[in-house]
Amino acid sequence: MINLKDYGWNDYFEGEWNRKADEGMFPGRIIADFGQQLRIATGKGELSAGRPIARGDDSMQLAVGDWVALESSLQGTGVVIRFVLERRTKFSRAAAGIEVKEQVVAANADTVFLIQSLNRDFNLRRLERYLIAAWDSGALPVVVLTKADCCEDAAEKTSLVYAAAPGVEVFAISSVTGQGIEEIRKYLLPGKTVALLGSSGVGKSTLVNRLAGEELLKTQSIRQDDSKGRHTTTHRELVLLPGGGLLLDTPGMRMLSLWETDTGMDIMFGDIEQLVESCRFHDCRHENEPGCAVVEALASGKLEKKRWESWQKLQKELAHLEAKRNGKLRLQEKQWGRQIAKIQKEHSKGRF
Repeated sequence: MINLKDYGWNDYFEGEWNRKADEGMFPGRIIADFGQQLRIATGKGELSAGRPIARGDDSMQLAVGDWVALESSLQGTGVVIRFVLERRTKFSRAAAGIEVKEQVVAANADTVFLIQSLNRDFNLRRLERYLIAAWDSGALPVVVLTKADCCEDAAEKTSLVYAAAPGVEVFAISSVTGQGIEEIRKYLLPGKTVALLGSSGVGKSTLVNRLAGEELLKTQSIRQDDSKGRHTTTHRELVLLPGGGLLLDTPGMRMLSLWETDTGMDIMFGDIEQLVESCRFHDCRHENEPGCAVVEALASGKLEKKRWESWQKLQKELAHLEAKRNGKLRLQEKQWGRQIAKIQKEHSKGRF
């Protein structure tokens, strides 16, 4: 038998359950995603269920960490998912490909470990993206810098991260020597979920094994030619640690395209937003216009050029995403209009 409280069941989900669930249903949390098959922890033990057929409104898009309502199938041979409970938090990105779609990477995490290695993976601009998405997720972001044993200037890089991540705790760790491991255990509390997010080969699975005290997930050694770990995690999985607490391991993301952002951009680039609003002209291009607060800040050194370029790049990306979403909405409206016109035409001919 499984105690659902160990997996994060609390008063919030209890309230959602009492409000929506029907008799005969029982709750479970998705702990592994294998594509069309999902592994779910329930009071009856671990069960498998097929992924529900996608609907047009995407209301049943499921992710590891989601709590779902289950019911025995009519054939009595398994269980089916009836609905997903309202999430407390979600870490999302724009899905890869042509289609404009949100991809939920992790659901209902209390804390997000944003992981970068201190070797050649170290990239402040990439970390900014992760921090923006983490703040918007509703979970608490924590930066974890791995492979401190492979880096001679770990202290310097850690200082750079502190400066780039306002209000966020930063830890430099080594899963090999144990440096910093005990410090991050404070987030691993019973019933609390920590999601591990980062690029391929930064040591997420190795960290899971170190925190668990046993090899729960497969790992591979660092390649000597480029100091990068070989990517081994191929699916998302929620792991219950022996001492309590849950770790949500995810495959490495080559690219993190932001989906929606409000809080995150304000926290990470609030100073730039204020400068932009301080310009004399509302349509200022921030190039050589008189009274441009941005140009003045760049000239005085108050604003770092790389941060300004990063903000510009993110603004263009978000504007492009918004245009694509608006285009998709207009297409849907046109299709709906055609369907309505067809129904009205059929109705006028007396076919209904």
